[in-house]
Amino acid sequence: MSVKLATITKPGSHRAMNRVKYAPSQLQAISRMALIVQKYGGTSVGSVERIGAVADRVARFKSEGHDVVVVVSAMSGETNRLLALAKEIQANPAPRELDALLSTGEKVTTALLSMALHERDVRARSYSGNQVGILTDSAHNKARIQDIKLDTLKSELDAGGVPVVAGFQGVDVQGNVTTLGRGGSDTTAVALAAALKADECQIYTDVDGVYTTDPRMVDGARRLDHITFEEMLEMSSMGSKVLQIRSVEFAGKYKVPLRVLSSFEEGPGTLISTEEDTSMEAPVIAGIAFNRDEAKLTVIGVPDNPGMAYRILGPVGEANIEVDVILQNSRGENETDFTFTVARSDMDKAAQLLTPVVAELGAGEVLTDDHIAKVSVVGVGMRSHSGVAATMFKALADVGVNIQMISTSEIKISVIIEEKYLELAVRSLHSAFGLDTVETTA
Repeated sequence: MSVKLATITKPGSHRAMNRVKYAPSQLQAISRMALIVQKYGGTSVGSVERIGAVADRVARFKSEGHDVVVVVSAMSGETNRLLALAKEIQANPAPRELDALLSTGEKVTTALLSMALHERDVRARSYSGNQVGILTDSAHNKARIQDIKLDTLKSELDAGGVPVVAGFQGVDVQGNVTTLGRGGSDTTAVALAAALKADECQIYTDVDGVYTTDPRMVDGARRLDHITFEEMLEMSSMGSKVLQIRSVEFAGKYKVPLRVLSSFEEGPGTLISTEEDTSMEAPVIAGIAFNRDEAKLTVIGVPDNPGMAYRILGPVGEANIEVDVILQNSRGENETDFTFTVARSDMDKAAQLLTPVVAELGAGEVLTDDHIAKVSVVGVGMRSHSGVAATMFKALADVGVNIQMISTSEIKISVIIEEKYLELAVRSLHSAFGLDTVETTA
């Protein structure tokens, strides 16, 4: 049996119609059998003791009568170790061979967790991405899932077992092992939940939910009981590292309820779903996201003629460099300055690509700056409330933070600032929007 993800039936015409209902402030006891996909990140399985704790939790869910599919990452630090080994051999490792190497980390975890479940008298089997039929394109190191064949998983579930699946990996049509990019285990879990029409996809990590901002930076940061897919998508794209952005896109597309939970303590976590908080006291802003991985390039003295933006960004895009914020400023008659941001690791490459372009266009030069950061305010409440931008800009002005660039969408406003002011900006915005004191009930 093969299920094309693009044609998966949406919730409403299958067992998802009877989804488990949860109270706003705590996870209710599930009184009927449910199908749950659980994903455990690297820190959750970072030692034999932690793998044992995961096995205890999975065994408890099984004892309560639920079907469970487990997706695991490599043990904490293992992917970095393997990558370092590869770079000792080859400065720029061959993508196909790198995928073959990195995929082994998750396989180790699947086997160890399956053994731990056997010790608890729970039937379990470990599976690679290939063995469960996760088919991807051939873009090594950043492959995308195209199809999932469900026969193996369904057979194991029907037999009362727990499939323990290696996250982060799949196989292309030529049989080559592929990986989905950093954080790809989240995407694996959500994709399996969508294909299996699971009742919920639970992401277990080292934090107990999604916060209004990074609690390591702001003491008053609060855990959100609920957040929409749209808000989580914006926060992930703006720098929040709780979930991989592709996994949030996947979950939103197929309406898979996501719940972020802690592997180390009990609690309701944060539910991510399509439903918005419509209460009278619902906060306008859900959270403050930030990203240090930003660099700015400015092409000085670009002729103010049609097609110049494409002439500049075309080579950058063809090199698979993602462009974020873009700004074009007039600098006099028939000339503009063209500024855009990329990931810091891509700055030098982008500058090199632009050197011949600048000469060809007769522009001035390319300036680079890797001492910037991006700060964003995110919230679906912005659709129906005015004055959000004014509040944001005033808060930054009051503490002397200069705005270099601005980008907006329907539910977020992002600004580029000097990196040295990042913490000051985040704290000021968190306070300005009342997130220090807001009640976060859904």
